[in-house]
Parts: sequence; structure tokens; C-alpha cells
Amino acid sequence: MDHVHGYEPVEGGGGGLGISLWQCHCWRFCNVFMGFFFALAAYVQINDPDAGVWMVAYSIPAILSLLTGINPQITENLLWKSTSKLHMIGCAVGAAYLGWSIRHHLSRDIIHEEEGRELFGLTIILIWLLLAYPSGK
Repeated sequence: MDHVHGYEPVEGGGGGLGISLWQCHCWRFCNVFMGFFFALAAYVQINDPDAGVWMVAYSIPAILSLLTGINPQITENLLWKSTSKLHMIGCAVGAAYLGWSIRHHLSRDIIHEEEGRELFGLTIILIWLLLAYPSGK
């Protein structure tokens, strides 16, 4: 049976906590899409001086998103929740550090600085994992 965040899909949409099958399939598609997006982002880090850090930073949400796209109920799994939560905390700390660094050392437009692009990458990861994190039962 198809579920997203513990809610039953209902034929034709409708009331209560049910979601439509279309919404369920759309959520799964978005997760698969973002999984491939994060995998591509991890791949293009090969030439970065600190590639290892960024490949891991993008690979974790890639795997979590692909798993959610395959089976949305996995977001209720303790390992998925723990990994997601720890990664969100790491991204938030990294984004705060980069934001502070940019604020004190900004000499050009933020997007022209490597730290600015890294900050945007962490922000995208953080926002997506917050959206994918289970809202509870």
C-alpha cells in the first residue's frame, strides 16, 4: 500500500488526513528527482579542493531521498530519522559558520564566492531534509 508520512492515500483526494494517490506519486517522484539532483551535486565535487566533505554532504541526502522515493514509509525508520536529523544539524552548523564567515569577509557578490555557493548548497539540503522529515503520526 502507498503511504506518505503515515497518511493513507484516498482515491480522488478529499478530507481528513488522507492524501490523493496523485499527491503520493508526486511526492515519490520529487524524492527520486532530488535524490538524483543531490547525487549529481556530489559527483561534480570531484574537482573541489575539499571534495570528500562535499561529496558526503550531498551523498547523504541523495541516499535518503532515493530511499524515500522508493518507500515513503522509510521516514518512520529510526535509522532514517537519526541520519536525517544528524545531517540537518551538521548542515545547519555548517551554514551558520559559512554565513558568519561570509558576513565578515565578503568582498564581492555572495554567489561569486565559493563559501556563498557552499552556503546555498547546505541551505538546499537543509530545506529538502526538513520537508522530507516525517511530520509524525
